[in-house]
Amino acid sequence: MARIEDVAAYVLDQRGPITAMKLQKLCYYAQAWNLVWEDQPLFDARIEAWANGPVITDLYRMHRGCFNLDAGDITGDADALTPEERETVDAVLDFYGGMTAHQLSDLTHREDPWQQARESAGLSPMDRGTAEITTAAMHEFYLTLATAETE
Repeated sequence: MARIEDVAAYVLDQRGPITAMKLQKLCYYAQAWNLVWEDQPLFDARIEAWANGPVITDLYRMHRGCFNLDAGDITGDADALTPEERETVDAVLDFYGGMTAHQLSDLTHREDPWQQARESAGLSPMDRGTAEITTAAMHEFYLTLATAETE
């Protein structure tokens, strides 16, 4: 299993400088789709349903206070990912990488994992909170999307 800092370093290595918010959302989607395609988490890190969408708290601690990030800003090792892990991240970057941070945030707000985590914690859309988005909720929702696309 990859470490979140290695996934983030790989994303930055592939995409170049991006905002911290966009990095968060791309790593979130990499986790989601790895759960569907590989039936296991890509990394072991808590994801919370913050007001601006999913946030991986371990990754947030690494970039807190930074708006834009580049490959040298995260201490991970992009080369540590297995070929299968890279394949997942590459597919996510191909599909989601052209979207802005705000488009990605808006997309996550329309999806069940973020909505359900916030609703179960009694949070309105803009409330601060630390409700967890579970891997089970992510797997269930994105598997449903994948199944709908193949039908």
